[in-house]
Amino acid sequence: DKPKSFIEIKGKRLIDYNLLLLREYRVNEIIIVTGYQCEMFEELAKKSSDIRLIYNPFYEFVNVLGSFYMGMEALHDDFLYLHADTLCEPAIFEKLLHTPADVVLPIDYKKCDEEAMKVRSENGRLVEITKQMPLNIAEGEFIGIAAFRKSVILDLKRIVRKLLQEREFAAYFESALQRILDEKRFDVQSVATDGAFWTEIDFPDDYNRAITEIPKCLTELFG
Repeated sequence: DKPKSFIEIKGKRLIDYNLLLLREYRVNEIIIVTGYQCEMFEELAKKSSDIRLIYNPFYEFVNVLGSFYMGMEALHDDFLYLHADTLCEPAIFEKLLHTPADVVLPIDYKKCDEEAMKVRSENGRLVEITKQMPLNIAEGEFIGIAAFRKSVILDLKRIVRKLLQEREFAAYFESALQRILDEKRFDVQSVATDGAFWTEIDFPDDYNRAITEIPKCLTELFG
């Protein structure tokens, strides 16, 4: 009966953790693409001058790529991308912001399951990112949080438009990342999470693990 990002962990909503993290790292505009129960985000944004809401009226018919499309015209500078149901500790944000590359993708190098957004590389370069990858060749999981430099925006918009013109309405945002990898026009760097906490809450087990494992450095953001 609520968006996943309004689920509480240790008494605070997932969206609150993410907003505090973004502000901690001086992100001066936060764009939230809304859909399901958009009025809850509208109430949240009333109290915050740095939040801009963009409503996706097609949220029931498209996947993440469609929501990104709705919001992408608001992008004009370096930006961070994240899912509202994903949370990571500041150590990962540090790597995102201080790795000198056009696109920075944090990877949890581990044994993956079928649900994971899996990655593989060749000669040290990421070449594939997809959920459909065979488990025996997957090197790790992309955590769904990324940093993009301003120089990538025009090409990223072009790629997203092209995917939707091809009627890839069920596509994840990673379909656009795959085409960036294929075109080889930009410096795309992976950074290892190195055991730092992160979670994406899709299932009750994810939620229970988050409650148990969330580090103090996140809960202490609230003072």
